[in-house]
Amino acid sequence: MALNSGSPPYYENHGYQPESFYPPQPPGAPRACGVYLEQYCPPAVPQYAPRVQTHASSPAACARPKPPARPPCSSKTKKALCVTFALGAVLAGAALAAVLLWRFMEEKKCSAPRMECGSSGTCISPSHWCDGVLHCPSGEDENQCVRLYGPNFILQVYSAQRKSWHPVCQDDWSESYGRAACQDMGYRNSFFSSRGVADDSGATSFMKLNRSANDIDLYKKLYHSDACTSKTVVSLRCIECGVSGKTSGRQSRIVGGSSAALGDWPWQVSLHVQGIHICGGSIITPEWIVTAAHCVEEPLNNPKIWTAFAGILRQSFMFYGSGYRVAKVISHPSYDSKTKNNDIALMKLQTPLTFNDRVKPVCLPNPGMMLEPTQSCWISGWGATYEKGKTSEVLNAAMVHLIEPWRCNSKQVYNSLVTPAMICAGYLQGAVDSCQGDSGGPLVTLKSSIWWLIGDTSWGSGCAKTYRPGVYANVTVFTDWIYRQMRANS
Repeated sequence: MALNSGSPPYYENHGYQPESFYPPQPPGAPRACGVYLEQYCPPAVPQYAPRVQTHASSPAACARPKPPARPPCSSKTKKALCVTFALGAVLAGAALAAVLLWRFMEEKKCSAPRMECGSSGTCISPSHWCDGVLHCPSGEDENQCVRLYGPNFILQVYSAQRKSWHPVCQDDWSESYGRAACQDMGYRNSFFSSRGVADDSGATSFMKLNRSANDIDLYKKLYHSDACTSKTVVSLRCIECGVSGKTSGRQSRIVGGSSAALGDWPWQVSLHVQGIHICGGSIITPEWIVTAAHCVEEPLNNPKIWTAFAGILRQSFMFYGSGYRVAKVISHPSYDSKTKNNDIALMKLQTPLTFNDRVKPVCLPNPGMMLEPTQSCWISGWGATYEKGKTSEVLNAAMVHLIEPWRCNSKQVYNSLVTPAMICAGYLQGAVDSCQGDSGGPLVTLKSSIWWLIGDTSWGSGCAKTYRPGVYANVTVFTDWIYRQMRANS
């Protein structure tokens, strides 16, 4: 059975996505940053100003005057003007038609079965995708050929021949191939383990290694097989992630609550500008941090102004001049500052973090991660403990629940403002919520004894208000984008 058929390869992630898209409608939304450090505050949560179309009338050339005036354009001068305007209109129409025709032909240029390279528009044959050879100028055809599936991290490879994803049989597998696959996902110097597990994806076709093949490229050693002798497939862990000292019995709150303990949320970072906490973030590798795109809008998109602090609970222990400097800031190219759609960004550190009991990465969600509609999750950060309050001195955390998209988009709640790239979490009755200063921080859930990053704090109307839960960027939608950025910037 083919898995997630489609061409070119894409990440179909059913982790938690709304069933349909709703166009934005006007709500009332407050400032996201409160009253502190206004000059460095990220922009407000979505603000929507009504747009009223205005129509200005423009006089037509040689318009007919009111009778009983003489016939229009009677003089030679007026006739010449009329002819000139008429010719101009004809030429303009012809030019517009030519442009539209050209654009139509451009759009049709890569019609099936050919595929388009994203950066250049170059068309290539579908058989060239994931064949081990770079055919696109920027190599897009070889960037999305391997992925990890489900909570068991099953390694899947995209087949250009069958246009579908297939698990890799454990037969003849070795860790050297696992390292190569991890590098293709952007894990430069990171490899944890690989092992054989029972396949739970429902596949009836596998990719197997041809050990006798001379080619050194992993994907050229793979071939299709309807049988897997070991009856196990490769489970690949590129990094030891999602391990926490959190005890499920304790609960604290971001709004109105108590503090977290060292090691509870070891992926949590505090992102500073000039010694002041601005946003939160989540560690995913020793060099990469996930945060919100609205945290790094201009003029905060300059990496030189940012410092990341990890493994520290109290803001007063984060000294200006120490911490980890940021080398690169990458905001999602489709981020919309008005709607906060695609509100995700990456920071690459100048020097890698050293992992220990207090500093560890969280796992990125894999395709095939099926979550419950009201899955229990946790949020954490140094944001205000009450609306319009100041940054908290200590790291706080709270348990929240996912809220179904149809409920969060109801008129009583956010009135269709939540897109498929967002998820809601919290309580409709209020009381527990993220707040200003928590932006960019993690929304995590525990599944298969592993902590997964399923959201980053994006926006909300106030803090802990009734029918105003927190809204988070849906990280499950952006997993492939994150891997591509890691690979391209390694």
